[in-house]
Amino acid sequence: MSGNEVVTSEGVAQRVAPTERPLSRIGRQPIPIPAGVQVEVIYGGVIVTGPQGQVTQKYHPEVNVTVEDGQVVVERLTERKFHHSLHGLTRSLIANAIVGVTEGYNRTLELMGVGYRVQQNGEGITLSVGYSHTVDVFPQEGLTMQVEGNNRVHISGVDKQKVGELAAKVRKVRPPNRYKEKGIRYQGEVLRLKPGKAAARRAV
Repeated sequence: MSGNEVVTSEGVAQRVAPTERPLSRIGRQPIPIPAGVQVEVIYGGVIVTGPQGQVTQKYHPEVNVTVEDGQVVVERLTERKFHHSLHGLTRSLIANAIVGVTEGYNRTLELMGVGYRVQQNGEGITLSVGYSHTVDVFPQEGLTMQVEGNNRVHISGVDKQKVGELAAKVRKVRPPNRYKEKGIRYQGEVLRLKPGKAAARRAV
């Protein structure tokens, strides 16, 4: 029996019309604008200005965004599935921009391994992670990189996407090795360490 059939009291399976799956209601929630934050709507985007800085967030032009009574309201044009997905996405992007200019975003990376270290290099950092040479990484405009000790890097900024992209770029220099517990990982990242082949054979 398929998922669109039910069994009647006589034991006969009858086909019923499939019910529409509920879609996300995130887009319907208005976004409150905190004190000290200004939101200017432009074609295909918004400019959000706050205590931490300014973010220009673009969105699909088939979504309508307005500022009403201290709130940002996002409306979809039709009930099509495509517009449903744009509705929630646009609302989340604008909400992230407001959080960015009020609180900011931060990602922390940690270096694992004997001899692995990081040093401040002006606005950027210099990584020593087992290569025959060091690796320099510099931030984009609007981002900051701060070294703590010799094995931790803090990346801060008002744009959530840019902060995440820079953190991924640093991690990519030497991704975590699941066998030797070496590399660069996000703070709090859980690694499932794997035993080597010799250790696995001894465990049998």
